[in-house]
Amino acid sequence: MKRRDFLKYSAVGAAGLTIVGLPFSSEAASKTIRLTILHTNDQHSRIDPFPNDGRRHAGMGGMARRASLIEKIRKEEPNVLLLDAGDIWQGTPYFNFFNGELEYKLMSDMKYDAATLGNHDFDLGLEGLAKQLPAAGFEFVNANYDFSKTILKDKFKPYKVFEKEGLRIGVFGLGIQLEGLVGKKQFGETVYLDPVAKAQEVVTELRGNQKCHMVICLSHLGYSYQSDKIDDRKLAQQVPGIDLIIGGHTHTFMDEPETIRHASGHETLINQVGYAGINLGRLDYEFNKKTKEKTTIKTAALPVDNPVLTS
Repeated sequence: MKRRDFLKYSAVGAAGLTIVGLPFSSEAASKTIRLTILHTNDQHSRIDPFPNDGRRHAGMGGMARRASLIEKIRKEEPNVLLLDAGDIWQGTPYFNFFNGELEYKLMSDMKYDAATLGNHDFDLGLEGLAKQLPAAGFEFVNANYDFSKTILKDKFKPYKVFEKEGLRIGVFGLGIQLEGLVGKKQFGETVYLDPVAKAQEVVTELRGNQKCHMVICLSHLGYSYQSDKIDDRKLAQQVPGIDLIIGGHTHTFMDEPETIRHASGHETLINQVGYAGINLGRLDYEFNKKTKEKTTIKTAALPVDNPVLTS
């Protein structure tokens, strides 16, 4: 990376959202590729905004508002990927009534590109998950759950490769150990595989055979633990070659991404934007069009709380 500084959108509310589309000269465009990563985690079936009743996060979130914000950004930026780090289900009566179908359909309407599985995405068991998968117009990626002895055999790929203006972006997923979080009846014969070993394997494939210029991990491992339990920070320290970890599970509100430097010198960004769709994560990358080297990164956690966005 030629510039180590991360440029962060600093304004708040409506004013902050109006500066999302930054000026980009035609001369710069001829030499660079812009890539915008938008992301969520731990949506927990929060379809509507939180009630505006004085509680914490009152009036925040809402899928309709998020959809409007995403649409606005897509109109301003040439290359956008929309990703989710798991726990799409569970948390409001919408889930109890529609059994996850509504969440998948609304995410499909927003044109999500990929998501990974969280522990709560098993709350209806393997049968419930299998039943609702046809409603998801996007890929689920997971590299460390072995479903070969279940009804979900061959339903999930470890990674997906996207191409934007010749830039190849590999996206893979990692899930948390289900035992202890999810009843045995819910995950059945699903086998949990070591996420570090599987990450090393997939990164090698993406960097090598798939010739990816950027590697993104959708992680539902959790941001950071005091114990030896694997988390996003430990993953970045142990596995070189991941450019960005979009995290989930711990509902961590990060003001800006954390940079972890591996012993090899490779730098990994870790980002997570809380839960319930309160924020939409945004990272804007610029790559040299010829070398595909990252040159600049701008970051933001955009609050989904502005009624103007839905007008």
